Amino acid sequence: MSQDRPLGPPVENWQVPPAPPRDLVLEGRQVRLRPLRADAHAGLLHAAYGDRDWLWDYMPVGPFHSAPQYHRWVRSVEEGPSVFLTIEDRQKGPLGVASYLNIVPENGSIEVGNITFAPALQGTVAATEAMVLMMNWAFEAGYRRYEWKCNALNLPSRRAAQRLGFSYEGVFRQHMVVKGRNRDTAWFAITDSDWPALKEAYGVWLSPSNFDEAGRQRERLSDLTRLVRVTSDPEV
Repeated sequence: MSQDRPLGPPVENWQVPPAPPRDLVLEGRQVRLRPLRADAHAGLLHAAYGDRDWLWDYMPVGPFHSAPQYHRWVRSVEEGPSVFLTIEDRQKGPLGVASYLNIVPENGSIEVGNITFAPALQGTVAATEAMVLMMNWAFEAGYRRYEWKCNALNLPSRRAAQRLGFSYEGVFRQHMVVKGRNRDTAWFAITDSDWPALKEAYGVWLSPSNFDEAGRQRERLSDLTRLVRVTSDPEV
């Protein structure tokens, strides 16, 4: 290797991580994540989503105007290349879905996506815990890179990524055609070198001691993750 043709550093002791198992269950204080199943979850999830068509504005599928229609879609993804998980609030039952996708074990790269939260889950501690549980599994399994991608116009998703500590990596212009419309895609990622500090931040934020008797947070997660992010999203 010559000085004018540099190469990346060796990845020491690299071992290809496993793909997420189809029977994966993740347990937290407020949520349980388990494999999405049409017969067990579709009806309950459709009821939790209600008739809020806006939930599907930035999704590649939906809206689903009947429980049978949503049931058919869930059935279609049960054994697909992505690993879909139901997010179950321990008090309220199934309230959301997320998946592992673009799973490339040989590169140590995995993405979280297809995130659909019912209004009752949005903005809650349970929602954050669900994302942390999925992230934790990926890094504990040996992945090097954990990705978050969203429609560049979806500012709530971009804010959520930044709050969780994902570093902004730019916008891929004209990346997709979704439902007949152009999609520019904003890219974010967390790497294994970011993970130890972020894991500590999540532990502080999720601790019951971080919330007062009224459930108000004492420290904001965005403040705890700010110093870990390599880059910040200029749009949020």
